[in-house]
Amino acid sequence: MQEEVYLESVFKISGIPTYTFVEPKEYNQLLVSVRTPGRGVVIEGPSGIGKTTCVLNIIKKLPNGAEYTVLSGRKASDKKRIDELITSENFGNVIIDDFHKLDSHVKETLSNVLKTHADEERDDSKIIIIGINKTGKSLIEYSSDLRNRISIVKFESNNKEKILELIKKGEKALNIEIAVKDEIANDSHGAFHIAQMLAHNACVQSGILEKKEEKQVTTPSYHSLKENVMNDLELSFSDLVTKFVQGQRVKKGSRAPYLHVLYWLSKTDEWSINLEASLIHYPKHRNSVGQILKKGHLYSHYCKDERFSDVIYFNEDTTEISIEDPKFLFYIRNLLWTKLAEKIGFYSFDFTSPYDFALSFSGSKRDDAEYIYNKLSESEISVFYDFNEQSRILSEDVEDYLAPIYRSESVYVIPLLSNDYPNRVWCKFEGDIFRSRFGKNSIIPLRYSDCSVGMFDATNGVGGFSLDVSKPIESQLDIFIGLLINKIHERRIELNNSEQGLEE
Repeated sequence: MQEEVYLESVFKISGIPTYTFVEPKEYNQLLVSVRTPGRGVVIEGPSGIGKTTCVLNIIKKLPNGAEYTVLSGRKASDKKRIDELITSENFGNVIIDDFHKLDSHVKETLSNVLKTHADEERDDSKIIIIGINKTGKSLIEYSSDLRNRISIVKFESNNKEKILELIKKGEKALNIEIAVKDEIANDSHGAFHIAQMLAHNACVQSGILEKKEEKQVTTPSYHSLKENVMNDLELSFSDLVTKFVQGQRVKKGSRAPYLHVLYWLSKTDEWSINLEASLIHYPKHRNSVGQILKKGHLYSHYCKDERFSDVIYFNEDTTEISIEDPKFLFYIRNLLWTKLAEKIGFYSFDFTSPYDFALSFSGSKRDDAEYIYNKLSESEISVFYDFNEQSRILSEDVEDYLAPIYRSESVYVIPLLSNDYPNRVWCKFEGDIFRSRFGKNSIIPLRYSDCSVGMFDATNGVGGFSLDVSKPIESQLDIFIGLLINKIHERRIELNNSEQGLEE
């Protein structure tokens, strides 16, 4: 009689695999580390690539039959037990998963315990820590001499051959053939968990729910399979993605900084990115994403909904953002981002200029310039304002640094035309640079009423805004800023419509 083998026990979408366990290339290194008495073990790497599965498989095969308590930094009840265990004299063998979710004081205590146990070579207690990338580094930061007292095993994404090995084990267990296994292996991006999910769905769509007496081949194409999986994941993640990318709220003219954070994460092969480093690679978003980082808006937004921490982890101190749920990674990797942006109300996704506006002003009008900068930045609009870029200007040739900004790297230039503007060296320099842009609808003059008529001949006939210096300035600036926001918003819509026209 044929053994009964069910789909859910072969291609498992949760829990520890039985039929489809594959030894990752780090297996032997981890085996030796786990067997070494007293020595703590840190296992780090992306979610879903088999870290926890591997260590549990090794423990099960240990000759001494050692028992381990498995705790998670994600669960409130387990956090309390971790606190109790690490302050006790003999706590036995412990696996602490989701280490990065623990409070800093607990991490520091664990660092000290690991150091003590290694020095004493104790064989009655052992700690195995499982976490995301750079978990070992975070522990060593609490105790610099810990490095040589623990084993750090870094798991990397599995190669295609390992993913295919998993799928073939499942095929053998169910007596089937998955017709699109190569496509699954390619699109899993090294994650065993995603491969399990896709293979599971291929079987369900083919009506394969248990082991077959006669070999059966799955029927759906990979396109059909992926569409079906995305429809399932949509129920779990669509609202969550929308809420994250909207930020505090959708702001007219915004450069969508929260959306780009998630978009960059979807494009990485490392399952995590450092946002400060990313700004070097994406300079056109240096101001918009940089602002939500520097002012703490991103971290505040991340903390407001606990569901965000179920799928991503954000470390405000290091600006590292990592994937927590591999299914979420699959979902955002296969999103149509331009369509999502437009649906939410962001009418541009790719930006040709680093700045929407560049301010040119004399020192006497710095307060007004700063007010304009702050208000536009609050709307997630990119503005060049010299004080905000002092660190980047240091050691640079200032003229070489500024010239491209006023010549072409800003969509619009806003000269604050006060009486002393033409008498200032830098105003004259900037004016000479952007003079060639008159007639190209890219200069928006802000004219002060006490400025002599005809002083700026080049701006005559150019639509701008006038400030009456005899009246409160701030309220007038608010009106001007509102017009600027509408201007850049309308431009984004026009560009979006023209791009769609070209596609059609």
